[in-house]
Amino acid sequence: MNRFDAAVPYEEWDATGTAWGPDYRERLRDVWQPLRKAVQEGLIPGGVAGIRYKSVCLYYAVGLAEAGEKERQAGIHTLYDCASLTKVTVTLPLILKLWEQKKLDLDDPASLYIPELSSPNSSLITVRQLLSHTAGLPPTWDFHSSSWRLEHILYFLGNKVEFGGHGTVYSDLGFILLGVIVERLFGTTMNEAARRYLFSPLEMKDSCFCPSPDLRFRIASTEWSEELGDFWTGIVHDENARALGGISGHAGLFATCSDLLQYAQLWLEPEQTQFEGKPILSRFAIDEAQKRHGNGLDPSNRGLGWVLKGNRHDVSGSRLSERSFGHTGFTGTSLYMDPQRGLAAVLMTNRVHFGRQQDITELRKTFHDAAADAVDHLAKESG
Repeated sequence: MNRFDAAVPYEEWDATGTAWGPDYRERLRDVWQPLRKAVQEGLIPGGVAGIRYKSVCLYYAVGLAEAGEKERQAGIHTLYDCASLTKVTVTLPLILKLWEQKKLDLDDPASLYIPELSSPNSSLITVRQLLSHTAGLPPTWDFHSSSWRLEHILYFLGNKVEFGGHGTVYSDLGFILLGVIVERLFGTTMNEAARRYLFSPLEMKDSCFCPSPDLRFRIASTEWSEELGDFWTGIVHDENARALGGISGHAGLFATCSDLLQYAQLWLEPEQTQFEGKPILSRFAIDEAQKRHGNGLDPSNRGLGWVLKGNRHDVSGSRLSERSFGHTGFTGTSLYMDPQRGLAAVLMTNRVHFGRQQDITELRKTFHDAAADAVDHLAKESG
């Protein structure tokens, strides 16, 4: 597919408060420049960026949600395939919720909830190890080509895959298993559990798995599909998640930039997020997830789910503090937070639209640097 060439790309702005002053567009122009530049240079067709600071959320959209014959502009209400952000925005908080409800313990063997993990080594792997990617699982496995159903996958993971390797290996497979635990202990689908405990109380109004076809016009397209003769739009990009019906613990979430900034409040101000009169998650659970978890041989700079500062997958840039943490999604999404500044930064792109080879590592880092600089400048101005 041809790249989108736009010397002056379409732009859209919005803000939820006035703390930045009436001239906020000019004051924040540098924050959005990395995204604008990536679109102008044809690296990506478009995207939406947002920051949350002191309960004020600001958004910026530029370029296209879909290039080519069905060209559509990206806007602040565009939904994106979040890919692996699903791990930390749905699966992780739901596991922590189960932990706080005393329905599981993080150091329980996962086999207590998934009896299919019956081999001598798989039966000993803990929930904590799955969350911290220290279970020794391979990064992924091709289930979709064989059209395996969940029962086949669980049998395979329980009997054929070697667990217990050394070090930290980022793995989709561990979060597929965590998704199974979520559904079995809540007694409902991931989508419904997320809606009840996360999406509704946090007012994440557009977040969902398997979005309705009626929403297609609002969804950023991901990669070109020879099978469809069209771009994947509203159908999860991850092949294994697609084989699992679009709902999985490792991928499948669709959300807007504003929804993810709403979600960020759970981690920056947990006491302000309420479910049935209590915080959705306690400060204790929030802090536990941000601790460094390793197996002794490899400390790894990984939390529970989250990538911490200094991890080899960290794209926080050079300006976010040592307390910062975040995650990325293969399709081109990311969420990073800096508790020291009270800052959250969300970048939503469809990186794979022009091919999987498009590298947005520097875009992510420079965006985070610019966001940190902007809030530091504001803090100095306000005294």
